[in-house]
Amino acid sequence: MKKVLIPTKLDLIAKELLEANGNYTVVQDAQTELSALAAQHPDTYALIVRSEKVTPELINALPALKVVIRAGAGYNTIDTKYARQRKIDVMNTPGANANAVAEEVVALMLADARHLIAADASTRRGEWEKTKFMGREVTGKTVGIVGLGAIGKLVAKRLSGFECKVLAFDPVLSEEAAARIGAKLISLKDLFAQSDYITLHIPENEHTKGLVNKDLLSVMKKGATLVNCARSGVVNENDLRALKAEKSLRFLNDVYPKDAEGPKSVIDIADIMVPHLGASTKEANFNAAQRSAEQLIDFDGKGVTSYIVNRDIPEGLDEAYADLTYTLTVLCRSVIGSDTKLNKIETSFYGDLQRFAKWLTVPVVCALSAEFDRSMDPKAAVAFLKDMGVEYSTRETDQTKGYGNSITIDLLASIGAGELRRISVRGTLAEGRLMVSRIGDFDRLYFEPKGHLALFTYMDRPGVLSEIAGAMAKENINIDDVRNPHSRDGQKSIAVLKVSQPVSEKVLAKVAGKIEAINFCAVSF
Repeated sequence: MKKVLIPTKLDLIAKELLEANGNYTVVQDAQTELSALAAQHPDTYALIVRSEKVTPELINALPALKVVIRAGAGYNTIDTKYARQRKIDVMNTPGANANAVAEEVVALMLADARHLIAADASTRRGEWEKTKFMGREVTGKTVGIVGLGAIGKLVAKRLSGFECKVLAFDPVLSEEAAARIGAKLISLKDLFAQSDYITLHIPENEHTKGLVNKDLLSVMKKGATLVNCARSGVVNENDLRALKAEKSLRFLNDVYPKDAEGPKSVIDIADIMVPHLGASTKEANFNAAQRSAEQLIDFDGKGVTSYIVNRDIPEGLDEAYADLTYTLTVLCRSVIGSDTKLNKIETSFYGDLQRFAKWLTVPVVCALSAEFDRSMDPKAAVAFLKDMGVEYSTRETDQTKGYGNSITIDLLASIGAGELRRISVRGTLAEGRLMVSRIGDFDRLYFEPKGHLALFTYMDRPGVLSEIAGAMAKENINIDDVRNPHSRDGQKSIAVLKVSQPVSEKVLAKVAGKIEAINFCAVSF
């Protein structure tokens, strides 16, 4: 019998399912300190937690531990890297609390629109301030959803009864998949400019931290409402603080850097703030408990690994090639346009990499969506793309071409009514460094995708490169390196510039206009 330790207030359905299976003994104790429980039960095989911290010290105290399950989506309280070193699989239960969070978003919108919290306090004081609490209706408003994952989709569904116009930004979801839930995909900036309500449903990572900054906040409608039930770091609090009064913005917040008592930095800018109640419903607790038990049973009985979040790179695969796959996909997405609607992804893995094709699907998906974690299972990556409505295929490669261990990423995206664009990027490793060898028809580039890059494609003619350099110099941007080959037909050129600092959209557009660029982008690694 395998011992399962549940040191948290989790619905009893998990204990019941595991015991009914017949292969587990379960200890559920939410009162005793976790460290003390570990000392009492060193033979624990699986640990099911909610917000409890799983540290190296705790892991060391459980020498028989093989599985940790987070009954919920976020697993930042678990030291997943140390767990992997100890050959311990860590799982989460994504989607178990999705409806609870979606309902909270709608509840916050309604409570704020009708001033329910302030009106309740006023009435309890014996006051009668009907005029003061004149509200507004949510019905018929335009709602922008940033991130159409499990929660974002349910927000759209829950709002359908209010006859709202739903706009959405998601870098992977297809237009057809969005339309099925009544949402229209648009660019992030347009979403912020057109929405009466904006609700965030994206994880916090290196790509999304501070995403909601002055550039986006400054285009919001006067009197618009921002709802954050995602992660605190995706909103730049200082930028919101600077613009809130000027634009009469409303801010409804449920997330903080730490889930703990004490003063909160958003107290002066949040119109409603609650203590991270998103998943705090009996139903979400039940769902997470049930999923935790079912996943453990399927993992042991059927070998289902889809929800493991700290999977190892398979033996024989150099981790640098996973980094290369991720980087090439980021570059390809930037060149094709981050706001274009993806239709199809095609990959080619040459040389010895062909046998790792399924594993390398994971960094492709991770590069395209902040919602997907790089340590997830390959099956989960394929399922994620299918759910997003994006076709994925790995081509059979011609090994006689002599490309060695190289990777090609092709993206096909819609750029207008019925118009498609395809961008292809190839790369390899050279002396242990990531190297981009081709972008579209521009071959033998051989540049390292590192630091800040600006790329311009234009009709070939003399003097363009000096125009670019002059325009960059006027913006105090130094050029550290340049690649400037012609296309195979000799009609076009690409300028790949490694520069000293990030190039803003404004500067990029100015330079592109000056040289009449066909295509341009900037990307930082």
